[in-house]
Amino acid sequence: MIFRPALRADVPAIVGLLADDPIGAGRETVSEEIDAAYWQAFDALDGDPRNIVIVADLDGEIVGTMQLIFIPSLTRRGAQRLEIEGVRVAATHRGAGLGRRMIAWAVDEARAAGCSLVQLTTDKRRTDARRFYESLGFAATHEGMKLAL
Repeated sequence: MIFRPALRADVPAIVGLLADDPIGAGRETVSEEIDAAYWQAFDALDGDPRNIVIVADLDGEIVGTMQLIFIPSLTRRGAQRLEIEGVRVAATHRGAGLGRRMIAWAVDEARAAGCSLVQLTTDKRRTDARRFYESLGFAATHEGMKLAL
């Protein structure tokens, strides 16, 4: 298993992972032809040094993904933070510790980059995910809010 930055060729597998649960299936579009919006989004992310899409690659198969977003800030005396977004593990690999390895790897990357905080959000309907993140030491210290446009 290796964790590496995603390649453009990985986009179909990543989109498949993002859609591989009831919540994701309602938000993502998966078909034989990947929607142009996904390609545009990947190209924008790939060109931004503060955004890294990571894949968990097991012998050439993409079995996990997450996006790391490094955020500079004036808060906390100018501290940088890492936001972890879009964490997904293939259904066939859930429950085997891959998610733990992915998050531990991301936290190590945050430390190496000098971040003072790692943050993430999870949909309130994802009760298992919330328990998982809490088991890793994450605490629900803030109430997140969104405005759909």
